[in-house]
Amino acid sequence: MASVSPRDRATASRPEQAGVSRRAHIGALDGLRGLAVAAVLLFHAGHLRGGFLGVDLFFVLSGFLITALLLDELGRQGRLGLTAFWQRRARRLLPALTLMVTTVLLLAWALAGPDMLSSALLDAPWVAAQSVNWHYISEQIGYWNACGTRLFAHLWSISVEWQFYLVWPLIVAVAGRGPHGPRRVALVAVAGALVSLLLMIRLGTAVDTTRAYEGSDTRAFSLLLGAAAAAVPVRHVVARLPRPVTDMICVLLLCGLGLSWMLTAGEKTPGLFTGGMFVHSLAGAALIALLAQGSDGLLGRVLGSTLPRRLGELSYSLYLWHWPIYLLLPRPAAAPGGVRDWAWTIAAIGLSLLAAVISKAAVEDPVRLRARWATGRRGWAALVVTAVTAVGLWAAIPRPVSGAGTVDVSRLDQL
Repeated sequence: MASVSPRDRATASRPEQAGVSRRAHIGALDGLRGLAVAAVLLFHAGHLRGGFLGVDLFFVLSGFLITALLLDELGRQGRLGLTAFWQRRARRLLPALTLMVTTVLLLAWALAGPDMLSSALLDAPWVAAQSVNWHYISEQIGYWNACGTRLFAHLWSISVEWQFYLVWPLIVAVAGRGPHGPRRVALVAVAGALVSLLLMIRLGTAVDTTRAYEGSDTRAFSLLLGAAAAAVPVRHVVARLPRPVTDMICVLLLCGLGLSWMLTAGEKTPGLFTGGMFVHSLAGAALIALLAQGSDGLLGRVLGSTLPRRLGELSYSLYLWHWPIYLLLPRPAAAPGGVRDWAWTIAAIGLSLLAAVISKAAVEDPVRLRARWATGRRGWAALVVTAVTAVGLWAAIPRPVSGAGTVDVSRLDQL
């Protein structure tokens, strides 16, 4: 999922400004993001029914880190450079998204059946507009029973984050001014999270819970709880806790999150939409606040170790690529959890990791680190060429006849 660049993390990590250390973001919090993406990968592969809750942890992390950056900038400069903030977000997130969407459309044209290709072409403009979640809601495309045919179904969460990035900085710019600004931001975040919870409870009783699950308003509480955890009042409370107490609470919270991923039996779990996801996000926010304050503790060192940290650094690209690969990679007819099923899972995750590494090395890092071709006139030229290519490809792919068929599994098995 969406992440914060090392440059932004460094800004947010000044202890005197934001109360979080560089190690917290590069190590422990990246490692936590790595666990979250692993849960999502296993969920979509059919091996962890509650793994979709990892998306909530992504939301909480994004809310925390973005709010820390905004409050830090507001405290240092007395104002927010909103245009610069949105440009940084675009540079960090859009290149990888554009590459994935363009490549997946080509793969769908070559490998997928008419229905899957048709839905991908229909969804692509909404993905580009960062509003595919509302497209699915308005068209009544149920997430839980239809996402197996939509190559871009997983991008609903990216749209939710983008919409948060557009609105929340404006709120912080107004509420965060003055000596009591961070306290007001925390209060606004908590109040907004409670309103979001009430909306989810109201809408989560429907037979199809897609509206409650994908709505930006109903999912805002995860982002806002993370935002509240980044504010000064919460950091002051966390800073007073003795280290042994902090370590014990962190371990308990992480174990609780892990148990929720294992015990949640899909979207029909009682209480999930009437407070269960809110409690999960609240626990995630508490864990993040504790890790950010003391990342050199026991759990912080474990999460900051090489494997979870590297996985967290790849999490955004990995999240983008895994779902289309899952749908396009032929899956053998085997009992869930069997040897052949796990062999397919390992192959699918391996291909997703490969795609993520290539995307990060070839596109994300050069753009983020401002390689020569990604800056100045060259950067604008690359942007125009990429946009024209993507739009031209979308327009050039022949539209399948509606209802002409589904994915030709027999043909795919022969590839």
